[in-house]
Amino acid sequence: MPVLTRLIPSPVVVDIRPGALDDLAVILADQRISSSGTLAIAISGGSGRALRERLEPALPGAHWYEVAGGTIDEAVKLADSIKGKRYDAVVGLGGGKILDVAKYAAARVGLPMVAVATNLAHDGICSPVATLDNDNGRGSYGLPTPIATVIDLDVIRDAPDRYIRSGIGDTISNLSAIADWELSQRINGEKVDGLAAAMARTAGESVLRHPGGIGDDAFLTVLAEALVLTGIAISISGDTRPSSGACHEISHAFDLLYPQRAASHGEQVGIGAAFAMHLRGDRERSGLFADVLRRHGLPVLPEDIGFGPEEFVEAVAYAPQTRPGRFTILEHLDLTTDQIRDAYADYAKTIRS
Repeated sequence: MPVLTRLIPSPVVVDIRPGALDDLAVILADQRISSSGTLAIAISGGSGRALRERLEPALPGAHWYEVAGGTIDEAVKLADSIKGKRYDAVVGLGGGKILDVAKYAAARVGLPMVAVATNLAHDGICSPVATLDNDNGRGSYGLPTPIATVIDLDVIRDAPDRYIRSGIGDTISNLSAIADWELSQRINGEKVDGLAAAMARTAGESVLRHPGGIGDDAFLTVLAEALVLTGIAISISGDTRPSSGACHEISHAFDLLYPQRAASHGEQVGIGAAFAMHLRGDRERSGLFADVLRRHGLPVLPEDIGFGPEEFVEAVAYAPQTRPGRFTILEHLDLTTDQIRDAYADYAKTIRS
């Protein structure tokens, strides 16, 4: 008998609105995630403390754990601290580093994880992946999808604008990643999960085409929804293919080659996506990417984030080594250093004109 449907891993609840944080206890109780309020809540030592003061009266049964950074050691330390204490769930309250540490710790002790995002910097708010620093640099760890995702737009607006801009770059880069996935399907026969691709593409297009800006609640809602959809697309696919292609390879190369100078993830993948579209010969799409990035205050050239043309050429040349086995426009073209240099010069000329 054929399988007529499939189960999609996704959060039980996604709550995106102003004031959502103040209803956290009610949300978790209503969804039967934690009726007792016995929670382990991971926060940063900075902004997390202010949010703790705000939430503590409504969560008297919660225990609070300060996380020093986004490392595997911090994640293991958190897991060891909460092990055996009969919590209903682990709550990550903060940005990407806190959420990723909480995801890893929750998985390690077998508890559900609730993601309460305080910025919209990337799609990790709802993805089944934690990116953590380790002794060899940085690693990605596959984990269960958060059981709930809560995004308070009032809190998002209080965060520095650069985090919102980073999320914009990360979401738009989905469209470049999908193009790479489909290229691999045509050239190598790699299977494309149509549902995951559709969700990631919808997320990218919704942000690319939205007329609003970072000070607009309607735009912030669309961006938050797009990041959630991207995380679910990754869960469906079982890997990061729906959101990670040449754009991310270039960003990872920046991180590895220039670890003390790298810009935000979203800034780097935004530039990578626009350049990758140019390499595909789609100048119209590349120009649209650049126009939208500029409109939101994001960089479109490596010089905008402090890197010279030769450093960018070096990063592009190194990029395929960051994801062995992943096929993108970079692996397909297999450009020499001189060819990359010429392609970048043409891209820069086109984008500036």
